[in-house]
Amino acid sequence: MRIPRVLAAGLLVLAAAACGSSAAAGGSGTLRVGVIGSAVGNKLTRAVGFLDERGELLPALKAAGVTRIKVATFQNGPDLNQALAGGSLDIGMYGDTPALIGRGQGLPTRLVSLNSVRLDAAIVARKNGGPASLKDLQGKVIGVQTGSYIHRYLLGALQQAGVKPKQIIHMYTPAIIAALEKGSIDAGGLVSADQAAEEAKGYRSIDVASRDHPGLLGTSVTVVTEKYLSGHKDIVKVWQQAETKASQVAKANWVGYTAYVAKTGGYAPQVTLKTTLKDQLPDEPFPADGLTLLDGTKTFLVQQKLVKKDYTLDSWLAPGAKA
Repeated sequence: MRIPRVLAAGLLVLAAAACGSSAAAGGSGTLRVGVIGSAVGNKLTRAVGFLDERGELLPALKAAGVTRIKVATFQNGPDLNQALAGGSLDIGMYGDTPALIGRGQGLPTRLVSLNSVRLDAAIVARKNGGPASLKDLQGKVIGVQTGSYIHRYLLGALQQAGVKPKQIIHMYTPAIIAALEKGSIDAGGLVSADQAAEEAKGYRSIDVASRDHPGLLGTSVTVVTEKYLSGHKDIVKVWQQAETKASQVAKANWVGYTAYVAKTGGYAPQVTLKTTLKDQLPDEPFPADGLTLLDGTKTFLVQQKLVKKDYTLDSWLAPGAKA
């Protein structure tokens, strides 16, 4: 099973764009960070966002010369990759799959950390006679955000089940939910929060990564552009320390943290409490289980020929970062 050619073709633009001009922040002290899907606009997400909300992130980054953080929100990883390639971002925080694909297509990033691990996803079926198992997806139509870690999980689960769908359509989450309601797709790939929200409406999850395919759980990574790194060599160590502190603060203030996740994610509090887990926040930049998941995802993407030339995770690590 192949990832759609349109995605691979689009990502080839990254290598060309990366060779173009870049408006790096230089010595301005502004750090430009890209994140995925904040419901409240250009705001940091996850634990570092919570630390920033408390007014503790910027002081933690002062040692690297950062005096201001400018945040940009993207709908998915491939879009964030394009911004990194175009030079409008210094750091990206997003799913493992688009980050690995970007690096494999020549995007000049270096891996700073795994900021979240064991991220769950599920395949949710339409109502009214929809599929009841992975096997029932043979010859069916599935919607998913292509290029995301959810997409990687979907493809891996289908491959392991020996199932070939009729079509996998690139759709953002709101479109997937609308298509499930209309019955215009047979199933959709969703993150755990959206899965829980749809189950509350009576939809059925026919496969869940944590339950059925734990080896396909996702990770979220932090990367820095080589251009920014060349002028800010302390950013790796300082950012790693900030992320570790953020995880510690979030776990020590879980009620406040989950409220922040609910606000930035746009989900009901009960959904957030059910799907936000302490063990998803690592206590170190490169937890062993997260690296295993990350390397497995890279291997899969190489097999899919989306990453055309294999590379080691060590070669991707930012200087000063130790896996």
